[in-house]
Amino acid sequence: MYNKITENIIGAAIEVHKALGPGLLESAYQECLFHELKSLGYSLKKEVVQPVIYKDIKLDHGYRIDLLVENKIVIELKTVEKFTDVHSAQILTYMKLGNYPLGLLLNFQTKLLKNGIKRFINTNE
Repeated sequence: MYNKITENIIGAAIEVHKALGPGLLESAYQECLFHELKSLGYSLKKEVVQPVIYKDIKLDHGYRIDLLVENKIVIELKTVEKFTDVHSAQILTYMKLGNYPLGLLLNFQTKLLKNGIKRFINTNE
């Protein structure tokens, strides 16, 4: 089930990247990918607040998931020269905090988008 959805997400991201190329702000890619995924009929949310809960303290602000597909798949968009460990840690944290099973880290600042895709699985789910 998830493989087909992630395949469609990646296909939509490649479509956006082919049309726009690298060099734009993350927000532009986010809006276009949101539109593409909506047109495919997916349940979709953007800028989803991800609270942090520590003991009896709940922090409602500070963390936002770029896109959440079918309330299961976290999409984190970047426009960076290359991924760093911080980018991986960020998406893994979102997945852990929200108990989401899958995540995709997409870097639109690459010549070919296929070189800017990382898939993550939440092993704590």
